[in-house]
Amino acid sequence: MKNNKIPLSVAIITKNEEENLPDCLKSVYFADDIVVADSGSTDRTVEIAKEFGCRVFIEEWKGYGPQKNSAIDKCKHDCVLVLDADERIPEGTREEIIRIITTPDSADAYSFLRKNFFHGKWIRHCGWWPDRVKRLVKKGKGRFHSIVHEKWITTGSVKDSKVHIEHHSFNDYSEMLRKLDEYSTLAAAELYNAGFKPSILAPFYHGISMFFKTYILKMGLLDGLDGLVIAFTAASGSFFKYAKLLELQRFKNDGVADK
Repeated sequence: MKNNKIPLSVAIITKNEEENLPDCLKSVYFADDIVVADSGSTDRTVEIAKEFGCRVFIEEWKGYGPQKNSAIDKCKHDCVLVLDADERIPEGTREEIIRIITTPDSADAYSFLRKNFFHGKWIRHCGWWPDRVKRLVKKGKGRFHSIVHEKWITTGSVKDSKVHIEHHSFNDYSEMLRKLDEYSTLAAAELYNAGFKPSILAPFYHGISMFFKTYILKMGLLDGLDGLVIAFTAASGSFFKYAKLLELQRFKNDGVADK
């Protein structure tokens, strides 16, 4: 290992992440190759990435899955740690990743538990814990699928690690609402392109079901006001995903709009 770094690539996609990116990059200092695929930041994101020695590529936005695949394709090593700019690798997880990389192992992907933080505290319910995600992958053994809520689909074996990564997803309720609008629009477009045709009651059914699941079944009520807001936001996101899908189908079919 040169300069205490290991032969590991890190792939990060960014847009206007100057607040989150420094802590993310500090947590992966042990990797000798960091790729940042930026989709047009107007803040200091690109400058910060270069200051940390990252290889930076400016690309048009293609959706979350395709963008991450593009970043992975540019990595030097076969083993790639895929992170969002608001995710961090704590010390215990860093040691586990180093062990995996430096010890012969047959797995083609590793999943980690993810601790989601909001308003400075760990959200233990609402379906936010345990939140398991595949983050350490091998090039050529899978791809990310979907333009939103992307998942790594591998053709090889997967091992579930007991260690966790940290996720500092939202700064406040306003940011949650902005993400709700973005994600529901992308999800509706994806369903539309797949030819999915919901009933007129789909927004109501999915919205109510999501609130009940998040707040009651997933015990969001134990997370206080934040739990209530998370449940309501999740329900609203589900509602608007199908409402926007119906809107797309109505206007497209009528020839009124072509977005």
